[in-house]
Amino acid sequence: MLNPAPPTPFPAGLKARKQQFVRDAIWDAAIDLFAEKGFDETTVDDIAEAAGVSRRSFFRYFSSKSDLMAHAIVSYGTALTDAVGACPGNYSLAEVFRATVMRVAEHSSAQPRTRKIMEIAAKYPRAREAQLSRLAEVQEHLAEAFARRSRKGSGTDLKAHLFAGLTLSILGVTFRTWFDSSSQDISATVDKVLATLGQFTGEKQGVAGRKADRQKLTG
Repeated sequence: MLNPAPPTPFPAGLKARKQQFVRDAIWDAAIDLFAEKGFDETTVDDIAEAAGVSRRSFFRYFSSKSDLMAHAIVSYGTALTDAVGACPGNYSLAEVFRATVMRVAEHSSAQPRTRKIMEIAAKYPRAREAQLSRLAEVQEHLAEAFARRSRKGSGTDLKAHLFAGLTLSILGVTFRTWFDSSSQDISATVDKVLATLGQFTGEKQGVAGRKADRQKLTG
């Protein structure tokens, strides 16, 4: 079960903003239909009609329903790399990892269609496979973002790849735990998951330390 990304910010320029508006309208209509009618049962024509666009317009933005579902993971990757880049310059890779997990978890969980997307991926194998098809690409870009934060600054940095894989794994566990519990406060779930990870790694930073990290980011 993979978590979705927050909506892509509107780009600059009138044409680009209009294109983003249409893309978001198609996306929103599709997710609502997948949740109500079913991923396998919903057709491209259904989505186009609900979004108020032509079938031709749908294919201008997405090649298929599966491509539409994969779009969430591509945007998710952008959110992750942006979060890594937004961390203070004096953060260690471990601090960047914790801050990124918290930032992306809180942002994504606040989006109105997050639970719908997770339900769709959990229920329909084709939808889940569409998401997974882009995950390796996301991990590679995330590793590059971590590498830029390290002294080596290379995409082949072993630590960068480890932190990228760990970030995706911990976020996956966090979202599954949050989704299954029906909790509204995902930050508490993040703290619980990271504390459990610390038991395996011997990391001594507790909830208080992670709260201090969040205060440094928002302060």
